[in-house]
Amino acid sequence: MTRFSVRIILLAVGLGFAAAAHTQDYPNRPIRFIVPFAPGGTSDLVGRVLGAKISEGLGQTVVVDNRGGAGSTIGTQLAAKASPDGHTILVSHVGLAINETLYANLPYKALKDLAPVAKIGSTPNAVVVTNALPVKTIQDFIAMAKKEPGKLDYGSGGVGSTGHLSVALLEYVGGVKFNHVPYKGGGPSVAATAAGQVHFAIPALPTATPHVRAGRLRILAVTGATRSPTMPDVPTVAEAAVPEYQFASWFGIFVPAGTPAAVISRLNRVIVQALESADLREQLTRAGLDPEPSTPDELGKILRADVANWAKIIKAAGIPINR
Repeated sequence: MTRFSVRIILLAVGLGFAAAAHTQDYPNRPIRFIVPFAPGGTSDLVGRVLGAKISEGLGQTVVVDNRGGAGSTIGTQLAAKASPDGHTILVSHVGLAINETLYANLPYKALKDLAPVAKIGSTPNAVVVTNALPVKTIQDFIAMAKKEPGKLDYGSGGVGSTGHLSVALLEYVGGVKFNHVPYKGGGPSVAATAAGQVHFAIPALPTATPHVRAGRLRILAVTGATRSPTMPDVPTVAEAAVPEYQFASWFGIFVPAGTPAAVISRLNRVIVQALESADLREQLTRAGLDPEPSTPDELGKILRADVANWAKIIKAAGIPINR
């Protein structure tokens, strides 16, 4: 063995010890939990309840940082460009995959700049209307939309949000047309719908549930393949009005690419244990989110598949690309 080879081996061993020491020291300061949406939406709910559990599991403060705007790309960029040491984590959803096609000049690449940690769960969206709108069923709603195309306004969490794409998909497969009014997050868009500023919205079910239960909004349907256990009496869009329509959102945790594998593994264990706790599962399930913990590899496969699937849908539906 040459002297050069010995040096290379010693360097590799030294780096291994340094990485192990870093992992043992993790976390050594508060963790920044970026929610790339305004307060009040499902991502915000997930960030706060899961953040508290991560704090317990790691024995370190977790600070939720809402960075909404530009369809979640502002907050996502902050996470993607952060130091890869496990002290910045991101809660995201299927919009992460959608934006890879919807935005032509993203300042990051989800598959390259982010590392998956764990899936949290999935949920359908909910078709909710302002109480002043004279429709009681999803069939009546679709009939009104077809009779007066472009008259009904809808709110969403911004261009490229799941609230936007869920309606765009309904327009494509349902042969209807609506007028888009973007807000800075799912929470504000649903609040605007409840206030009668727009006619309807199709946000994630957990975002809509509190307003529906309080009587501030009327729910017409959910968008999943099957009815939601949270509201079993509410039909799906497919069974009641548009058979070809189906939309669901997954939620997951990501960290900057390059984060040590041991740190990702520890975060995954803490998140999976949290999602197995009865109190957190009850909180998420009651809100309409079905807990579905995963390995990092499983979440990575989901993201890669949805990047490809949504690229096809966006192009086929003629949804405008943001330049």
